[in-house]
This record gives sequence, C-alpha cells and structure tokens, in this order.
Amino acid sequence: MATKPPLSADQIADLNAKHVNDLDRDYDHLCRQLARRGVDAEAAVAKVAAFSVAIPTWGAGRGGTRFAKFPLAGEPTNIHEKLQDCAVVQQLATVTPRVSPHLPWDTVDDYVGLREEAAELGLGFDAINSNTFQDQAGQPHSYATGSLTSSDAAVRAQAVEHNVECIEIGRKLGSRDLTVWIGDGTNFPGQQDLGRQFDRYLDSASGIYAALPDDWRMLLEHKMYEPAFYSTVIQDWGTSILAAQELGPKAKCLVDLGHHAPNVNIEQIVSRLHRFGKLGGFHFNDSKYGDDDLDSGSINPHQLFLVFNELIEAERNPRDGFDPAYMIDQSHNVTDPIESMLVSAEAIVQCYAKALLVDRDALHDAQDRDDVTMAFQALRRAYTVDVTPIVAKARVEAGGACDVIAAYRASGWRDRKAQERKPVGLGAGIV
Repeated sequence: MATKPPLSADQIADLNAKHVNDLDRDYDHLCRQLARRGVDAEAAVAKVAAFSVAIPTWGAGRGGTRFAKFPLAGEPTNIHEKLQDCAVVQQLATVTPRVSPHLPWDTVDDYVGLREEAAELGLGFDAINSNTFQDQAGQPHSYATGSLTSSDAAVRAQAVEHNVECIEIGRKLGSRDLTVWIGDGTNFPGQQDLGRQFDRYLDSASGIYAALPDDWRMLLEHKMYEPAFYSTVIQDWGTSILAAQELGPKAKCLVDLGHHAPNVNIEQIVSRLHRFGKLGGFHFNDSKYGDDDLDSGSINPHQLFLVFNELIEAERNPRDGFDPAYMIDQSHNVTDPIESMLVSAEAIVQCYAKALLVDRDALHDAQDRDDVTMAFQALRRAYTVDVTPIVAKARVEAGGACDVIAAYRASGWRDRKAQERKPVGLGAGIV
C-alpha cells in the first residue's frame, strides 16, 4: 500500500540540504574519535536505524493537571486526526512507526478501515490500552470504588468484558499486546481488605488472560499512587511480577519511568524483571516529584541512559526472550504535543545510542575485578559522547529531518490544523 505522508518530502529534503555538509563533517569527526576507542560508528548507526518506539494516540493532544486543561489550537479531536499528527512525528523522527490506541477514547465503527488508514500514513498499531479507570457514557456500572478488584461482581464482570473487547479490537488492528492499568486501591485505612482485594484482581485478570490469542501478551502496568493514595492494588514491580507469575507465561510486567517513589533504582528493576522472563514493556517519560509524565530525558537523562544500559545487557543475554514493547507515555500540558514527542523520541534514541557505545568487555572485566572506578568510567565515557551525529545520520538516511523541530515549525502544520480542525473545549482537569 502506497503511503501518503502528511508533510512535503521535498520541503524536508530542502531543509536537510542546508545542514548535510555540517552533519557529514561532524559525523566523520565522531567516527575518528570512536575508532580510536575501537568503536564502529557505522554499526551504531545501523542499530539506531533499526530502533523504534511507539507513541500513544492520546499523546497527540494536550493533557491536563488536576485543576485545568488548556487546549491548543489545532489539536486533534478524534482518532483520525490523532493518526495524522502521529504520522508527522514518524515522518520527521523515523523511529515512531507504531501508535498505541486507548479504548474507548479511540473507538470507531470500522477497525479494519482504521488499520488501512494508519497504513496509508506509514503507521501500524502497537499495544491496546484498556480503560477501567473512568466511567463512560451509557456504562451500566460505575468504577468509582474499583474495577477489576471491585467488591461488586457485576462491576468486575464489566471490566473484564471491556478488556476482552479490547483484545478483539486489537486483533483487527494488528496488535499483539494488551496493556492493563487500573486505578483500583483505597484512600482510607480499612476501606477494603487488602488481601481479598488482590485476590479479586487475580481472579478478574485470569478471565482476561484466558481470552488472549496464543501470540499475545498481557502487560501489567504498576503505579505507586493516584487515584488511590492510601493503597494501590498493583503498586510496584514486586506485586506486578507476582501477578504475572500467577497468571502465566503470556503475562508480563510493564515499567513506566514515572510510576516509582523518588530515587528508586529503576534500572535494577529492569534487570530483575528480565532475569525472571517478565520484562514486557517500557513507558518512557520523566519525573521531578512523582509520576509527572514529563518529556523523556528532560529531568534525568543519565537515568534514561542507565536504563538503556540494562536493556542492552538484557538484549545480549535474552534468557527466555527479549522483546519489550517501547512506548512514549507523557502528558503535554504546556507544549505543542508534536514537538514534545519529537524531542522525546530524539532523547530516547540518543540515550540508546550512548548505551550502544559502552565498552562491554571493559565494563565486565572491571566488574569481575571489583574495580569500581573503571567500571563506572566505562559507563561515563559512553555517556559523555555527543551522539547527535549518529542519531541524525540514521534519521536523515531514513528520510527524516536533520533538525526535527525546525522542520516541523517550517511545515506550518499546527497553523494549518488550527484553521481546519474544530476547537477543543476547555477542560476542568483530570479529576
């Protein structure tokens, strides 16, 4: 099927032509630097070119705080407009070829047609995200006091039915993963029996698990708090892996960078989950205080690098397999969402590229000899490399933009959409 890119390829090429000579010089200089270390820059470019991360359909619009949402002119109002914006990100960044839809936010009548529509834009579909943390119009039972863990059997059945429906929709879209996150928990001591609540989760989740096709995975996402502030049912990676082990081999754990207490060693969690064959996916964002859903790499890029260091170690030692679902998961409250996703995609790929440059032999040798300084230096030497030429080289060779933000702004996409699309109404916040 021929693709119909949203932006002018000629305009991108013209903008790239202004930078290509400088990029070639910077790349050649970096190649010589890395060659002195015994690192093949061309191999890194090839790995970067093969890397990809999904973007969420909801990430194409403005998010909101608990108090307000400030809409942006030209932001999408339906799944079709979301796909167009996601296609802009992919055309410029070239590492975001899949979108992750959220149901029922992205419900349509014809999912086969939606899949064809996405393909024409150069996109495929990634994990399907269910929603039992909000009540929907016409819904017979409320999730006010829980969904998969509700004390009301009818509510639990409704939540299971929704997830099974998401699986069926996902099959039509070409997905093979279902991400399940619930906001279930308590806000007061004594509100629920903590043990029986978890048992109800396992019973409900087993009903969803039984509906999975043979080649599908069920990704269990944990979150420390919000909206449940006293206790959350699936609150950390330990509870998540216990649930995944109870459910079976198709159940995996999904790690979100923001869903942890401050200063938690997330890279160690990655290592532990992989050790037991339960690392299923990763959601990229950043956090200053807790679960902020900020742009990836905007607060702690070194942590992002360390996470990728562990992911590469896991890839080199696949154990029971290594096929994590990568996705950007952010709330863009004050920025143009397309710009935030472009910046985040670049930050993610840069940290991946830096982790590729780690001298693994030197690192493992220092670790085995308990040489603390040299082990740390093996990581630090890779982290301090400016990998911009590697990432830009891979992107330009794939038809993307050398300078993604400059190319996006030059396209006038947002201004055009502000004239074409219906305005989004004011929001009262997310709670």
